[in-house]
Amino acid sequence: MFEGLFQPMHMLIILFIVLLIFGPGKLPQIGSGLGKSIREFKKALSPDEEAKPIESAKTAEKSEK
Repeated sequence: MFEGLFQPMHMLIILFIVLLIFGPGKLPQIGSGLGKSIREFKKALSPDEEAKPIESAKTAEKSEK
């Protein structure tokens, strides 16, 4: 069903439509916002290395009490 969706001609048509809708001035802002969202999503999926020391500190406090 979607095997021909990402052909180069289709991508050019989609890019042209996006350019018409948002204009050339808005595209860099949309791109940076999309990139920032993807980075935040990947960061949320990866295990937090900063959260582990906090958790270990909390368990150390509980064991001292």
